[in-house]
Amino acid sequence: MTSTLIVGGSGGLGSVIAEHFAGRGDDVIVTSRDKARAEAVAARIGGRTRGLALDLAHPETISASLADVTEVDHLVITAVGQAANTLAQFSITDAVSAVTMKLVGYAETVRVLRDRFAPNASVVLFGGLAKERPYPGSTIVSTFNAGITGLIRTLAVEIAPHRVNALHPGLIGDSPKWRDVPNPPHSAQTPIGRLVTMAEIADATDFLLRNTGINAHDLHMDGGLLAT
Repeated sequence: MTSTLIVGGSGGLGSVIAEHFAGRGDDVIVTSRDKARAEAVAARIGGRTRGLALDLAHPETISASLADVTEVDHLVITAVGQAANTLAQFSITDAVSAVTMKLVGYAETVRVLRDRFAPNASVVLFGGLAKERPYPGSTIVSTFNAGITGLIRTLAVEIAPHRVNALHPGLIGDSPKWRDVPNPPHSAQTPIGRLVTMAEIADATDFLLRNTGINAHDLHMDGGLLAT
């Protein structure tokens, strides 16, 4: 039986990815900083899904939080903390929190679990297209998403033969943030004429996890926006 752990799996995109794997019969664990929220999402997804409390913003607590996770075939880390933070009104507290969660928290989660990876285990870390297309207020977001590229490359070496890849979505048209927004940004600029969907992101995550030839790779899911 395949075991899939989705850190941040209680959110909109994370829960869709969890549903994708639960629907094919995986043992799925979804996490949230709030245990009750994680358990509620797990109950809604059903199957062999359970919820777990995990806070990437406090990496010193990650090891204890994952103590009862015994084996992992697939690890997906989607958790985000992308508050705008301009240089003109720079919040050091918010910046340190975001970078700690996204880079230190991601790395510590992989470190804690590496000895529990199944022989063919693989990892997908989520970044974002802001690393290629900065926007006003994205200084820290663009920086830590670029840092994900460096992280997957070093992890691919450090935890070999286990594979590590990154997925960098652009705006997701049917996400809670954008689905009710008329004419969302970039939708007319993409060669496909629309934004990508959450189902497409889930499918791309599956591809990165199961294709044994792809490693230390950044996959941009943007409908071709970067070509324009």
